Amino acid sequence: MARLYDPQNGSVTYGDVDLKMATMSSLRERIVVVPQEGFLFNGTIRDNLRIAKASATDDEIDAAIAAIGATEHFATFPDGLDTEVRERGSRLSAGERQLVALARAALVDPAVLVLDEATSNLDPGTESEVEHALERLMTGRTVIVVAHRLSTIQRADHIAVIADARVAEYGTHDELIAKNGRYHALATAWQKSQATS
Repeated sequence: MARLYDPQNGSVTYGDVDLKMATMSSLRERIVVVPQEGFLFNGTIRDNLRIAKASATDDEIDAAIAAIGATEHFATFPDGLDTEVRERGSRLSAGERQLVALARAALVDPAVLVLDEATSNLDPGTESEVEHALERLMTGRTVIVVAHRLSTIQRADHIAVIADARVAEYGTHDELIAKNGRYHALATAWQKSQATS
């Protein structure tokens, strides 16, 4: 969807537009991908937020952070948003790096948000804060979630189970559980793994 890869066969469309025909800049204004590990560069938190929108004012950055509910969290840093994060964000926890990635997405305010395992690599100290930020960020937009965590998946309005590069099952959590197919088997296995861990 974000054209990180183009399909070998067929097409991916947004509305009636083949995404191969869209410019990369127009896609980046409409579609934001939040990966499993939010990548940060050497510099401040503010610098890393401006990667998403170079022209962002301080007020826009503050609004993006407020939109995900992380104002208080970033205020606890010694220099606030001007705190140096070092290369790859090594001064921040995994959850804090993910909060920066989510604030970047809020700064762009995309029509489509793609979450690629965005909650799979969190530290316990920020997990609930990141989950709350995601809830706020997902409101009012199309969200595509790539996930293996049942707690993330079951909240979706529509779930597509992909197997062998095809949609094997499609429906809501309850519909797919009732079908007793692949999704049911995956959900059951996930629940068993959680019970034993």
